[in-house]
Amino acid sequence: MEQNRRNFVREAEAGSITSGAKAGTARPRGMARSLTLLTMRRYGQYRLGINTDKGILDVAEAGRLLNMFAPATIDDLLQDEDGPSLNALVDVGLTSKAAHGAFIREEEVEYGPVVTHPEKIVCVGLNYRRHAKEVNLPIPNQPVLFNKYNNALSPHKGAIKLPLGIARKFDYEVELVIVIGKTAKDIGDADALSYVAGYCTGNDFSARDLQFDTGGQWMVGKTPDLFAPLGPYLVTADQVNPDRLKIECRVNGEIRQSSNTDDFIFSTAQIVSYISRHMTLKPGDVIFTGTPQGVILGYPRDKQVWLKAGDKIACSAERLGELRFELI
Repeated sequence: MEQNRRNFVREAEAGSITSGAKAGTARPRGMARSLTLLTMRRYGQYRLGINTDKGILDVAEAGRLLNMFAPATIDDLLQDEDGPSLNALVDVGLTSKAAHGAFIREEEVEYGPVVTHPEKIVCVGLNYRRHAKEVNLPIPNQPVLFNKYNNALSPHKGAIKLPLGIARKFDYEVELVIVIGKTAKDIGDADALSYVAGYCTGNDFSARDLQFDTGGQWMVGKTPDLFAPLGPYLVTADQVNPDRLKIECRVNGEIRQSSNTDDFIFSTAQIVSYISRHMTLKPGDVIFTGTPQGVILGYPRDKQVWLKAGDKIACSAERLGELRFELI
Protein backbone atom coordinates (compact mmCIF):
# COMPACT_ATOMS: atom_id res chain seq x y z
CA MET A 1 0.00 0.00 0.00
CA GLU A 2 2.86 2.38 0.83
CA GLN A 3 4.46 1.73 -2.56
CA ASN A 4 1.15 2.45 -4.28
CA ARG A 5 0.87 5.74 -2.39
CA ARG A 6 4.42 6.74 -3.43
CA ASN A 7 3.64 5.92 -7.04
CA PHE A 8 0.48 8.05 -6.77
CA VAL A 9 2.54 10.99 -5.47
CA ARG A 10 5.09 10.68 -8.28
CA GLU A 11 2.32 10.53 -10.88
CA ALA A 12 0.59 13.57 -9.37
CA GLU A 13 3.81 15.60 -9.37
CA ALA A 14 4.39 14.59 -12.99
CA GLY A 15 0.85 15.67 -13.90
CA SER A 16 -0.14 12.21 -15.11
CA ILE A 17 -3.18 11.68 -12.86
CA THR A 18 -6.36 12.65 -14.65
CA SER A 19 -9.01 14.91 -13.16
CA GLY A 20 -12.25 13.12 -12.35
CA ALA A 21 -13.26 9.66 -13.44
CA LYS A 22 -12.48 8.54 -16.97
CA ALA A 23 -15.43 7.99 -19.26
CA GLY A 24 -16.93 4.57 -18.72
CA THR A 25 -15.22 4.04 -15.37
CA ALA A 26 -16.77 4.26 -11.93
CA ARG A 27 -15.16 5.68 -8.82
CA PRO A 28 -15.18 3.53 -5.69
CA ARG A 29 -17.94 4.56 -3.27
CA GLY A 30 -17.99 4.78 0.49
CA MET A 31 -17.52 7.13 3.42
CA ALA A 32 -14.37 9.09 4.20
CA ARG A 33 -12.24 7.87 7.08
CA SER A 34 -9.78 9.41 9.55
CA LEU A 35 -10.47 12.99 8.40
CA THR A 36 -11.59 16.22 10.03
CA LEU A 37 -13.77 18.02 7.48
CA LEU A 38 -15.11 21.55 7.31
CA THR A 39 -17.01 23.85 5.01
CA MET A 40 -15.39 27.15 4.18
CA ARG A 41 -16.53 30.09 2.14
CA ARG A 42 -13.85 30.99 -0.39
CA TYR A 43 -13.99 32.78 -3.75
CA GLY A 44 -17.69 33.39 -3.18
CA GLN A 45 -18.64 29.73 -2.83
CA TYR A 46 -18.76 26.94 -0.27
CA ARG A 47 -15.77 24.63 -0.55
CA LEU A 48 -14.70 21.45 1.21
CA GLY A 49 -11.71 21.75 3.53
CA ILE A 50 -9.67 19.25 5.54
CA ASN A 51 -8.05 20.22 8.84
CA THR A 52 -4.49 18.83 8.82
CA ASP A 53 -1.19 19.37 10.63
CA LYS A 54 -0.09 21.43 7.62
CA GLY A 55 -3.12 23.73 7.75
CA ILE A 56 -6.49 23.63 6.02
CA LEU A 57 -6.40 21.79 2.72
CA ASP A 58 -8.65 23.40 0.12
CA VAL A 59 -9.84 20.20 -1.56
CA ALA A 60 -10.90 21.80 -4.84
CA GLU A 61 -7.58 23.60 -5.15
CA ALA A 62 -5.68 20.41 -4.31
CA GLY A 63 -7.64 18.56 -6.98
CA ARG A 64 -6.72 21.23 -9.52
CA LEU A 65 -3.03 21.26 -8.61
CA LEU A 66 -2.75 17.47 -8.51
CA ASN A 67 -5.03 16.91 -11.51
CA MET A 68 -7.12 14.52 -9.40
CA PHE A 69 -10.84 14.16 -8.83
CA ALA A 70 -12.10 16.08 -5.79
CA PRO A 71 -15.65 16.45 -4.37
CA ALA A 72 -16.38 20.17 -4.38
CA THR A 73 -18.35 20.38 -1.11
CA ILE A 74 -19.20 18.29 1.92
CA ASP A 75 -22.66 17.81 0.44
CA ASP A 76 -21.15 16.39 -2.75
CA LEU A 77 -18.88 14.15 -0.69
CA LEU A 78 -21.77 12.77 1.36
CA GLN A 79 -24.46 12.50 -1.31
CA ASP A 80 -22.14 10.92 -3.90
CA GLU A 81 -20.33 8.75 -1.29
CA ASP A 82 -16.97 9.94 -2.60
CA GLY A 83 -15.00 9.09 0.54
CA PRO A 84 -12.38 6.85 -1.14
CA SER A 85 -11.58 9.53 -3.73
CA LEU A 86 -11.23 12.15 -1.00
CA ASN A 87 -8.96 9.94 1.11
CA ALA A 88 -6.77 9.28 -1.93
CA LEU A 89 -6.52 13.01 -2.68
CA VAL A 90 -5.63 13.88 0.91
CA ASP A 91 -2.96 11.16 1.07
CA VAL A 92 -1.28 12.59 -2.00
CA GLY A 93 -1.81 16.21 -0.97
CA LEU A 94 -0.05 15.75 2.36
CA THR A 95 3.11 14.44 0.75
CA SER A 96 3.24 16.06 -2.69
CA LYS A 97 5.07 19.34 -3.24
CA ALA A 98 2.63 20.05 -6.04
CA ALA A 99 -0.17 20.58 -3.49
CA HIS A 100 1.69 23.13 -1.38
CA GLY A 101 -0.44 26.00 -2.65
CA ALA A 102 -3.67 24.27 -1.60
CA PHE A 103 -3.01 24.73 2.12
CA ILE A 104 -4.19 27.85 3.95
CA ARG A 105 -3.93 28.93 7.57
CA GLU A 106 -7.03 28.20 9.66
CA GLU A 107 -7.02 31.82 10.86
CA GLU A 108 -7.83 32.83 7.28
CA VAL A 109 -10.84 30.55 6.94
CA GLU A 110 -14.38 31.93 6.71
CA TYR A 111 -16.55 29.04 7.88
CA GLY A 112 -19.82 27.83 6.49
CA PRO A 113 -22.26 25.46 8.19
CA VAL A 114 -20.62 22.02 8.18
CA VAL A 115 -23.47 20.64 6.04
CA THR A 116 -25.20 23.18 3.81
CA HIS A 117 -28.04 21.33 2.03
CA PRO A 118 -29.40 18.47 4.15
CA GLU A 119 -32.69 17.02 2.96
CA LYS A 120 -33.76 16.70 6.61
CA ILE A 121 -32.79 18.23 9.95
CA VAL A 122 -34.29 15.96 12.61
CA CYS A 123 -34.04 16.86 16.30
CA VAL A 124 -34.49 14.71 19.40
CA GLY A 125 -36.09 16.34 22.44
CA LEU A 126 -35.47 15.25 26.02
CA ASN A 127 -32.62 12.76 25.52
CA TYR A 128 -30.56 13.31 28.70
CA ARG A 129 -31.77 11.85 31.98
CA ARG A 130 -30.66 14.79 34.11
CA HIS A 131 -32.20 17.27 31.69
CA ALA A 132 -35.56 15.48 31.91
CA LYS A 133 -35.32 15.77 35.67
CA GLU A 134 -34.49 19.50 35.65
CA VAL A 135 -37.54 20.33 33.50
CA ASN A 136 -39.79 17.98 35.52
CA LEU A 137 -40.74 15.73 32.61
CA PRO A 138 -40.96 11.91 32.61
CA ILE A 139 -38.38 9.80 30.80
CA PRO A 140 -39.86 9.15 27.33
CA ASN A 141 -40.43 5.60 26.13
CA GLN A 142 -39.23 6.44 22.62
CA PRO A 143 -37.36 9.36 21.06
CA VAL A 144 -39.36 12.57 20.82
CA LEU A 145 -38.78 14.13 17.40
CA PHE A 146 -39.19 17.59 15.95
CA ASN A 147 -37.54 19.42 13.05
CA LYS A 148 -35.62 22.39 11.85
CA TYR A 149 -35.22 23.62 8.27
CA ASN A 150 -32.22 24.64 6.18
CA ASN A 151 -32.90 28.34 6.81
CA ALA A 152 -31.78 27.71 10.40
CA LEU A 153 -28.26 26.58 9.45
CA SER A 154 -25.46 28.92 10.53
CA PRO A 155 -21.67 28.60 10.80
CA HIS A 156 -18.90 28.58 13.35
CA LYS A 157 -17.95 32.20 14.17
CA GLY A 158 -21.30 33.35 12.82
CA ALA A 159 -23.93 35.63 14.34
CA ILE A 160 -27.61 35.04 15.10
CA LYS A 161 -29.79 38.10 14.64
CA LEU A 162 -32.39 37.74 17.38
CA PRO A 163 -35.98 38.06 16.08
CA LEU A 164 -37.01 40.51 18.78
CA GLY A 165 -40.22 41.37 16.95
CA ILE A 166 -41.67 37.94 17.74
CA ALA A 167 -39.73 36.53 20.71
CA ARG A 168 -37.77 37.43 23.87
CA LYS A 169 -36.96 34.17 25.69
CA PHE A 170 -33.83 32.91 23.91
CA ASP A 171 -32.05 29.81 25.17
CA TYR A 172 -28.96 27.75 24.29
CA GLU A 173 -28.87 23.97 23.77
CA VAL A 174 -25.46 22.41 23.06
CA GLU A 175 -25.85 19.10 21.21
CA LEU A 176 -23.94 16.28 19.59
CA VAL A 177 -24.98 16.19 15.93
CA ILE A 178 -25.03 13.11 13.70
CA VAL A 179 -24.51 13.42 9.95
CA ILE A 180 -25.75 10.51 7.83
CA GLY A 181 -23.43 9.02 5.20
CA LYS A 182 -25.60 6.54 3.30
CA THR A 183 -29.28 5.84 2.76
CA ALA A 184 -30.87 4.21 5.79
CA LYS A 185 -34.35 2.68 5.96
CA ASP A 186 -35.66 0.23 8.58
CA ILE A 187 -32.21 -0.50 9.99
CA GLY A 188 -31.57 -2.16 13.35
CA ASP A 189 -29.62 -0.78 16.29
CA ALA A 190 -26.69 -3.13 15.64
CA ASP A 191 -26.07 -1.72 12.15
CA ALA A 192 -27.12 1.89 12.68
CA LEU A 193 -23.72 3.47 13.25
CA SER A 194 -22.39 2.05 9.98
CA TYR A 195 -24.70 4.56 8.25
CA VAL A 196 -23.14 7.56 10.01
CA ALA A 197 -20.58 9.67 8.12
CA GLY A 198 -19.47 11.67 11.13
CA TYR A 199 -20.27 13.90 14.07
CA CYS A 200 -20.11 17.59 14.84
CA THR A 201 -20.97 20.12 17.52
CA GLY A 202 -24.28 21.94 17.22
CA ASN A 203 -26.60 24.24 19.11
CA ASP A 204 -30.38 23.80 19.01
CA PHE A 205 -30.93 27.50 19.63
CA SER A 206 -34.48 28.10 20.86
CA ALA A 207 -37.09 30.79 21.49
CA ARG A 208 -38.91 29.39 24.52
CA ASP A 209 -41.84 31.81 24.36
CA LEU A 210 -42.59 30.71 20.80
CA GLN A 211 -42.04 27.08 21.76
CA PHE A 212 -44.30 27.02 24.83
CA ASP A 213 -46.20 30.26 25.41
CA THR A 214 -48.19 30.19 22.15
CA GLY A 215 -49.84 26.79 22.54
CA GLY A 216 -46.88 24.48 22.07
CA GLN A 217 -45.43 25.73 18.77
CA TRP A 218 -42.20 23.71 18.84
CA MET A 219 -41.42 24.25 15.17
CA VAL A 220 -41.64 28.04 15.21
CA GLY A 221 -39.65 28.13 18.45
CA LYS A 222 -36.86 26.05 16.95
CA THR A 223 -36.37 27.03 13.32
CA PRO A 224 -36.18 30.81 12.90
CA ASP A 225 -33.35 31.94 10.65
CA LEU A 226 -29.85 30.87 11.82
CA PHE A 227 -31.13 28.90 14.84
CA ALA A 228 -29.01 25.81 14.00
CA PRO A 229 -25.29 26.61 14.24
CA LEU A 230 -23.06 23.67 13.20
CA GLY A 231 -19.30 23.33 13.30
CA PRO A 232 -16.49 23.97 13.16
CA TYR A 233 -15.74 20.43 11.95
CA LEU A 234 -17.31 17.18 10.85
CA VAL A 235 -15.13 14.42 12.33
CA THR A 236 -15.48 11.12 10.49
CA ALA A 237 -17.35 8.44 12.42
CA ASP A 238 -14.45 5.99 12.69
CA GLN A 239 -12.68 8.37 15.09
CA VAL A 240 -15.47 8.89 17.63
CA ASN A 241 -17.38 6.96 20.31
CA PRO A 242 -20.52 9.14 20.23
CA ASP A 243 -22.02 7.73 23.42
CA ARG A 244 -19.13 8.77 25.65
CA LEU A 245 -18.23 12.38 24.89
CA LYS A 246 -17.88 15.34 27.24
CA ILE A 247 -20.17 18.17 26.15
CA GLU A 248 -20.31 21.79 27.34
CA CYS A 249 -21.88 25.18 26.65
CA ARG A 250 -20.47 28.50 27.85
CA VAL A 251 -22.12 31.92 27.79
CA ASN A 252 -19.72 34.86 27.92
CA GLY A 253 -17.10 32.47 29.32
CA GLU A 254 -19.35 31.04 32.08
CA ILE A 255 -20.04 27.30 31.97
CA ARG A 256 -23.79 26.75 31.74
CA GLN A 257 -23.98 23.13 30.56
CA SER A 258 -21.46 20.40 31.37
CA SER A 259 -22.31 16.75 30.88
CA ASN A 260 -21.44 13.62 28.94
CA THR A 261 -23.32 11.77 26.24
CA ASP A 262 -23.23 8.71 28.51
CA ASP A 263 -26.30 10.36 30.10
CA PHE A 264 -28.27 9.74 26.87
CA ILE A 265 -31.68 8.15 27.31
CA PHE A 266 -31.45 6.80 23.75
CA SER A 267 -28.03 5.95 22.32
CA THR A 268 -26.81 7.27 19.00
CA ALA A 269 -27.53 3.89 17.37
CA GLN A 270 -31.04 3.77 18.83
CA ILE A 271 -31.77 7.27 17.53
CA VAL A 272 -30.63 6.51 13.97
CA SER A 273 -32.47 3.19 13.93
CA TYR A 274 -35.70 4.70 15.32
CA ILE A 275 -35.76 7.57 12.82
CA SER A 276 -35.03 5.19 9.92
CA ARG A 277 -38.16 3.22 10.76
CA HIS A 278 -40.30 6.33 10.30
CA MET A 279 -38.57 8.01 7.35
CA THR A 280 -35.74 7.25 4.95
CA LEU A 281 -32.52 8.91 6.04
CA LYS A 282 -30.38 10.24 3.18
CA PRO A 283 -26.67 11.09 2.95
CA GLY A 284 -26.17 14.57 4.37
CA ASP A 285 -29.18 14.43 6.69
CA VAL A 286 -28.54 16.01 10.09
CA ILE A 287 -29.73 14.70 13.46
CA PHE A 288 -29.54 16.80 16.65
CA THR A 289 -29.38 14.30 19.53
CA GLY A 290 -30.76 16.37 22.43
CA THR A 291 -29.29 18.71 25.03
CA PRO A 292 -28.02 18.07 28.58
CA GLN A 293 -29.07 19.77 31.79
CA GLY A 294 -28.30 23.43 32.43
CA VAL A 295 -30.59 25.21 29.96
CA ILE A 296 -32.20 28.46 31.07
CA LEU A 297 -35.64 26.82 30.81
CA GLY A 298 -34.63 24.48 33.64
CA TYR A 299 -33.89 27.32 36.09
CA PRO A 300 -36.51 28.46 38.63
CA ARG A 301 -38.62 31.19 37.02
CA ASP A 302 -37.10 33.92 39.20
CA LYS A 303 -33.61 32.87 38.03
CA GLN A 304 -34.35 32.75 34.30
CA VAL A 305 -32.27 35.43 32.58
CA TRP A 306 -32.73 34.91 28.86
CA LEU A 307 -30.01 35.44 26.27
CA LYS A 308 -29.66 38.87 24.70
CA ALA A 309 -27.84 40.70 21.94
CA GLY A 310 -24.12 40.89 22.68
CA ASP A 311 -23.93 37.47 24.33
CA LYS A 312 -21.20 35.16 23.06
CA ILE A 313 -21.88 31.40 23.02
CA ALA A 314 -19.25 28.66 22.91
CA CYS A 315 -20.19 24.99 22.61
CA SER A 316 -17.95 21.95 22.55
CA ALA A 317 -18.26 18.21 22.19
CA GLU A 318 -15.14 16.22 22.97
CA ARG A 319 -12.93 15.59 19.89
CA LEU A 320 -15.27 17.62 17.66
CA GLY A 321 -14.03 21.16 18.24
CA GLU A 322 -15.52 24.32 19.75
CA LEU A 323 -18.44 25.99 18.00
CA ARG A 324 -18.60 29.74 18.69
CA PHE A 325 -21.19 32.33 17.69
CA GLU A 326 -22.59 35.62 18.95
CA LEU A 327 -26.02 37.19 19.25
CA ILE A 328 -26.87 40.50 17.62
